[in-house]
Amino acid sequence: MNDGNDKRVFWGCFLALITTAFGFISRMFLIGEWATEFDLDPAQAGRLAGIGIWPFAISIIGFSLFIDRIGYKAAMVISFVGYMIWAVMGVSAFFVSKGGEGNPDLGFQLLYWGSLILGLSNGTIEAYINPVVATMFNKEKTKWLNILHAGWPGGLVIAGLVTIGLDRFAIDCPWWIKVAIIAPPAVVFFLMLLPLKFPVQERVASGVSYRDMLGEFGVLGASVVGLLISLQLMDFFSNGGATVLSPIEKYTFIGIGIAIVAGFGLYTRSLGSPLLFVLALIMTPLATTEIGTDGWITGIMEGVFNEVHPGWLLIYTSLIMMILRFFAGSIVHRISPLGLLAVSCLLAIAGLYWLSDATGMAIVGAATLYAFGKTFFWPTMLGIASEQTPKGGALTLNALGGIGMLAVGTLGFPYIGTLQASKEVEAVTANEEIIAAVPGIIENGKLTVLEEKSVYEVIKYETISQEKLDEKLAGLPSEKQEEVAAQIADVSARSKQGALANMCIFPAIMLAGYVLLGFYFASRGGYQAKHLDEFYTGGVEGPVE
Repeated sequence: MNDGNDKRVFWGCFLALITTAFGFISRMFLIGEWATEFDLDPAQAGRLAGIGIWPFAISIIGFSLFIDRIGYKAAMVISFVGYMIWAVMGVSAFFVSKGGEGNPDLGFQLLYWGSLILGLSNGTIEAYINPVVATMFNKEKTKWLNILHAGWPGGLVIAGLVTIGLDRFAIDCPWWIKVAIIAPPAVVFFLMLLPLKFPVQERVASGVSYRDMLGEFGVLGASVVGLLISLQLMDFFSNGGATVLSPIEKYTFIGIGIAIVAGFGLYTRSLGSPLLFVLALIMTPLATTEIGTDGWITGIMEGVFNEVHPGWLLIYTSLIMMILRFFAGSIVHRISPLGLLAVSCLLAIAGLYWLSDATGMAIVGAATLYAFGKTFFWPTMLGIASEQTPKGGALTLNALGGIGMLAVGTLGFPYIGTLQASKEVEAVTANEEIIAAVPGIIENGKLTVLEEKSVYEVIKYETISQEKLDEKLAGLPSEKQEEVAAQIADVSARSKQGALANMCIFPAIMLAGYVLLGFYFASRGGYQAKHLDEFYTGGVEGPVE
């Protein structure tokens, strides 16, 4: 580190990232309680969960386009204000709804739109902390970005312990307190960072123009973002696929994606970095492997990991990630960033496959292996992007993270859902006891209680219709109805665990990509980080902070 100021800036950024994790995990743990209080169906609960995630991507990419002009400190202040607004809206939602006895509609709206502000604030945090750390440690970017991103699992551990502790020792604790726990770390990082001087981003200091920064991202990078934004808009305005979009709406959203690509092309006249394009493609399976699995794993393990609260599994794997990320530097020095990522893929594949059929305490062993695998994915990819495309400055570094968050929201989560639905159908179809107990539930080897659904009207899948199932159960005596319904619920819950084996395809795709990139760099003399000061001098000072 350069001096005391840089040290305080780094740890202030670290604490800011911890704060983002507070907002994420407290909402994930509360979705079920909110669904009950506000009478939300699964689709509505999913939308409430998603509104706190996908705005992150919009914010981190959008801010990266002009953050060098407004300054990192301004972005920090904006993120803090956003967290305070979310805390006020979230707490107000509790007192407005009064446990469903007040105005639950207004309470839900406060939660919904407050979650949107939370997501935007989380993206703003990443928009400044990543380029700040990459600039301060421009000779060891991968190492220090890994240490920085230990703050995310660290926040999951701290907030998760607080939330589970409240559930365990303060059973009657109102949920507004779990929302409000984001305020203390937000106030601390704000007070810590406000008087400090932030560095001028290396792209600006080296004299690389704004057009050159956008050109490094180029048409190729914009095409990935444009596609994902179009899909996200379709999902949002169709209420998660619950309603059918009109042709005009579809073409409008597709047109927005095309406009993004065309705008980049006309302004930059650059195809962009092919390497960055490949990294952007890899971010889809990467984000699904890490964040997608984390988002589903508690629900998947319910009814399977009976020894303790399933939320402990997420806390345990997060603790492993936090510790290991502090040692990324020494590992990278031995096997290179791509070697580290390839080994991580192998561990993630083994961990997920074992986790798909592990029982009892064996789940802990499988989760440990999976945690070792996923630890270095996200920050090491950011490090590679920053080291190989330094002219892209904050944009290429942050856009990669934004693409990952968009990808997991628009493609990862829905696909994991289709995998779980498929496993559920397979499990019920193969259960002879259920088939024998419910006349007419199966014909010609296929369940008669299925309904067809789709993701973006492209990926078709079938799921068990609760309405059709209830009609079949209605012909049974009331005692038998309850018995069979509980049996089906148990079989369905356990079947979801098997979907984790199918998740192995994502780290397998990543592994193939890293092996090919390894051959590419080997043909060029091996992996070497690029440094702007080797090519540019002179620069400008940038915003004064």
